[in-house]
Amino acid sequence: MKQSKLIIGRQPLVEAIRSGRAVDKILMQRNAAGEVVGEIRQLARELNIPIQVVPPEKLGSLTKANHQGVIAFAGLVQYMDLQQVVDHVVGAGSVPLFVMLDGVTDVRNIGAIARSALCCGAQALIIPDKGVGALNEEAMKSSAGALELIQVCRVPSLLKAVDTLHLNGIKVFTSEMKAEKKVFELSLAEPCCIVMGSEDKGVQPYIRKAADEFFTIPMAGNFDSFNVSVAAGIILYEAMKHRL
Repeated sequence: MKQSKLIIGRQPLVEAIRSGRAVDKILMQRNAAGEVVGEIRQLARELNIPIQVVPPEKLGSLTKANHQGVIAFAGLVQYMDLQQVVDHVVGAGSVPLFVMLDGVTDVRNIGAIARSALCCGAQALIIPDKGVGALNEEAMKSSAGALELIQVCRVPSLLKAVDTLHLNGIKVFTSEMKAEKKVFELSLAEPCCIVMGSEDKGVQPYIRKAADEFFTIPMAGNFDSFNVSVAAGIILYEAMKHRL
């Protein structure tokens, strides 16, 4: 299994980003300044790489090397631009089937969802740059390698991502416990994106408000609900059935 590595120092980080290397997160020392720091901030904005401002003690706990106030975590996944992925999928003659994760923090669930998504023909996983579990070694292992094969789009705003989907004619579906429509009644053969929320809070209200349709997964009993990765598997399999 690949291991995540630290990228230490300002210029090594700039060179890593410009070479196309995936970067999960940048830790920047409070009050860090200079021309290269400005370049790092600009590159991070362009590529949706989150920057976390930290005290010098945090950086010192990670390495004894001269970090120059900047340390980054190299990513295991190469993130893609959402619009470029949409263009690629449509250009290949495929009907978009995407999965958006809203507040899913358990990396094993993320890995399992990616695995189900790939098995059921989904082309992309959309995640926010904050508030989601890291795509680390455990997530990679849980995905059985699917995270290396499916397109992963990391976006600064899920709501803007929904806007991008809508502009491309892709509907957004999300689950709602009290929804009248059952999952198998959705038009899953058309271009669509399934939003999976956290197990405790579900999908955030502003995402629900922007969704096109709501659905529920019927259950035999009155038990709480399905695990989020199991629910995703059920929905994605239903989508695959609609598309066969």
